[in-house]
Amino acid sequence: MFSKPVFATAFAFLAACSARPTEENGLSHILLGRALSPDNTCGNLFNGNNKNYTCDPKSPNGGGCCSQYGYCDPDCQFQFGTCDSSHTPAGPSTLNDPRPLVGSVTYDDDIYNCVEAKVVALTYDDGPYLYTNQLLDILKSYGFHATFFMTGNNIGKGPIDETAPYPAIIKRMVAEGHQVASHTWSHYSLSEIPSDLRKQQMVKNERAIANIIGKYPTYMRPPYSQCDASSGCWADMKALGYHRVYFDLDTQDYLNPLPTTIQNSKDIVKQILGTPGANDYLSIQHDIVEQSVKNFSSYYFDLIKSKGWKGVTAGECLGDAPANWYRTPGGGSSQATNRPSSAPSTTSSSTTSTSSTTSTGMFLLRLRAFVS
Repeated sequence: MFSKPVFATAFAFLAACSARPTEENGLSHILLGRALSPDNTCGNLFNGNNKNYTCDPKSPNGGGCCSQYGYCDPDCQFQFGTCDSSHTPAGPSTLNDPRPLVGSVTYDDDIYNCVEAKVVALTYDDGPYLYTNQLLDILKSYGFHATFFMTGNNIGKGPIDETAPYPAIIKRMVAEGHQVASHTWSHYSLSEIPSDLRKQQMVKNERAIANIIGKYPTYMRPPYSQCDASSGCWADMKALGYHRVYFDLDTQDYLNPLPTTIQNSKDIVKQILGTPGANDYLSIQHDIVEQSVKNFSSYYFDLIKSKGWKGVTAGECLGDAPANWYRTPGGGSSQATNRPSSAPSTTSSSTTSTSSTTSTGMFLLRLRAFVS
């Protein structure tokens, strides 16, 4: 896991662009009895030096929201503002849907690597976003498929089922053979919030995705790579019928968003794909990082193709039938394949990545200050 202080230091100065505040749920500064910030700091970070300030809803700096880095901006710190996460998609909740555990892919262990050979599972976090359609064009030109771990409503993009062009993009993903998966509704750390909110982060995303494609995923990736057993997250994800998918090849595109730095990501994948004896990888990128889409992807795909390998979805790399990738609202899995009574684990319990195991999300739209 990553060190939160390291990333807080690295990203605190970046421009935030996430949520839109509301007064629902009673989380205003009046009801909480917190003082308005006099200096643009807020929350309870910096060893308590922020003094639990809240942000002025009328301020242009975030409009009432306190970021996880302790500054008034639109990306809300849990319990210091109600923003994107407070919105609920239209339609009945999926919380009480039946969720049979189907297929042979583990629901118990964290998944870090593939079982199929000569493949790279291409996965993308935090979208859809401005560059996702172009990424789909590139993937199509190579004949590759990918898994998109999508957030439903964060980074200021609006609810994915209500905000153009996202419904059309997501429908295109499915039509072209890609896999839609969940990265939660609003990108909270699932280990650091209570069970009821954790479940809402999943079922809100389910409802929004189902509003677009008529079904919702059985695959998820925890924001910040944070979903541990002690918090109850493992149990909650299994109860909701989710495979917890991580990665063993970190492209580090989120750390290299500039035209002058994206070469670092190219060097990483060139070195890792050249590892003797390796025959598969489960890779992570971010389709909200412009340089990752427009500059890095073709280079990366050329390397994969030059090895005689293919770019595939996470489900494909795990040997899982596409019918098992989704459930239908009110029902079970979409044309589900029955799960064996004693299903073999298809995963490793520890990552073999040669790059650092860092946060998968990092509230990456702060990178817009660099890439736009």
